[in-house]
Amino acid sequence: MRLATITNWAYGATVLLTIVSSTTMILASNAQEHERTAVEQRYALDKATAELGTDIYALSDRARQFVNTGDPTYLAAYRSEVAALEAVEDRIRHIGDAGATTGELDALKKAVTLADTLHDEQQTALTAQENGNGALARQILFGAEYERQLDRAELEVQRFQDRLDSRIEAQVRDATEISQLWKRISEVVLALTALLVLCVLYFVFKQRVLHPVVKLSDVVNRLAVQDFAAEPPEVSHIDEIGDMAQAIRIFRENGLERQRLEAERDADRTMRDLLSRMTQRMQGCDSLHDLKEIVQRFVPEIAPAMPGRLYLLDPQRNLVVEACSWLGPVQSGTQFSALSCWALRRGLRHRPAGDNVDVPCDHVTWDAAHPVDTLCLPLTAQRETLGLLYFEMPAGGAAGAAQLIYFDMLAENIGLAIANLQLRDTLREMAMADSLTGLANRRQLGPALETQIAQAERLGEPLGCLMIDVDHFKRFNDVHGHEAGDAVLRAVGQVLANVTRETGLAFRYGGEEFLVLLPTLSAVQAEERAEDIRARIAALRLGHGDADLGPVTISVGIAVAPDHCAYDRLVRTADAALLRAKTLGRDRVEMAKLRNAASA
Repeated sequence: MRLATITNWAYGATVLLTIVSSTTMILASNAQEHERTAVEQRYALDKATAELGTDIYALSDRARQFVNTGDPTYLAAYRSEVAALEAVEDRIRHIGDAGATTGELDALKKAVTLADTLHDEQQTALTAQENGNGALARQILFGAEYERQLDRAELEVQRFQDRLDSRIEAQVRDATEISQLWKRISEVVLALTALLVLCVLYFVFKQRVLHPVVKLSDVVNRLAVQDFAAEPPEVSHIDEIGDMAQAIRIFRENGLERQRLEAERDADRTMRDLLSRMTQRMQGCDSLHDLKEIVQRFVPEIAPAMPGRLYLLDPQRNLVVEACSWLGPVQSGTQFSALSCWALRRGLRHRPAGDNVDVPCDHVTWDAAHPVDTLCLPLTAQRETLGLLYFEMPAGGAAGAAQLIYFDMLAENIGLAIANLQLRDTLREMAMADSLTGLANRRQLGPALETQIAQAERLGEPLGCLMIDVDHFKRFNDVHGHEAGDAVLRAVGQVLANVTRETGLAFRYGGEEFLVLLPTLSAVQAEERAEDIRARIAALRLGHGDADLGPVTISVGIAVAPDHCAYDRLVRTADAALLRAKTLGRDRVEMAKLRNAASA
């Protein structure tokens, strides 16, 4: 049963008991009024009866006093009182008006009649006294018969008073009993009313004040320690408790909202810190391999439970090729045409199974009955497409707007990192390669020579070096122009690039001089390689415009460490051999002298 129903019933019962209590109090008051009326009536009747008895005895006393004393004053008083007496009915009428019953009045009337009979004897005695017969007068007034008549009158008055007393006492007793009864009933009803009121007050206080306050106190204590899972009780009535509960509910909702915002802020800060660390690591990458490892390590943390791939664009074949993957994606292949992806076509994020209907990419395995939620993010930098970042969304998962922003930031950072690596490689190539011949330049020779020397010393292998100079190169520039000289250098560089087994071991040393490193080759093998190079270059037939540039010859100096010199003197030894070849007439190969011969 609801609290409102209980309190309504209690209020109704309280009102009913109050009415009953008031009624009983009124009835008790009426009974007390009857009691008071009966007492007053008894007093009035006693007073009237006493006056009647006084009248009976007063006349006898006046007559006797006159007979005893002969004083005419008593006779005058007697006659005056007799004259004042009324008829029997008139004398007892006021007693009837005072409340005497008919039976009581009949008894009183009999007493008055007996008293009036005594008047006749009193008159006879008074007449005898006046006539001088005092003895007769005394005999009449003091005789036994007169006394009996007087006692009978007194007895009748006494009977009247006894009956009156009995009746009045019965009325007073009944009125008192009724008054006491209604009073007790009133007291009982009043006690019940008070008890009910107290019970209702206690019940209401307990249910509507104590219980809510205790619960609200517990909720407040929990909210004070940031336990916003505590839910305040529902208080529907409008009062201070309801206002307090509403205020606590609003405070809790604000706390929950603040917790949600703090959780979002913390998650956003964590995600941005993760993206920042990933960006810092990518900025420190020195190769595409390092970038792949960073992407494979960080992306599953940024996009958990989302398999995916990083594709790089191969512009020569117009394909996007997988660079790395994570969590085993299955809906897209390892390579496909750039035109197969709408994200690469449009240069924008593409999600065919997201909130908005869109066309799927051709590189995604698509089932119209069970569409796959995929996300393609183009990797661009400086309006140039570099690759693609691909994700497969989990079933039933949803990427919110904030997460899509993280994906965009991720794609932007990866795109910039790839662009930086490509730019770095391009700049390195430009810095380490000769733009005219395509060979490595002298700047790259230092690290490459150190690497080859260290490897040769560690393995105990020989390391050969060819110093090459184009003979009479100034003639090409002077006769045919610098463009012709550039053509000669390009042709020589092309020959040198093709005769080495490993790339990056042929260098343009400066001007018309070139250097070739020959790891693991002996002095004989190095000399054979030098003669082959000289023969190939001599076989070149170059022209510039309509003019024939004529034959191109070279001079070559050979040194092999550790046969001819120490590893660290390899280049200088080969350069000395080149100088000797040029001194001896050019278009020839000269071997450096052996170390023992040189020392001899």
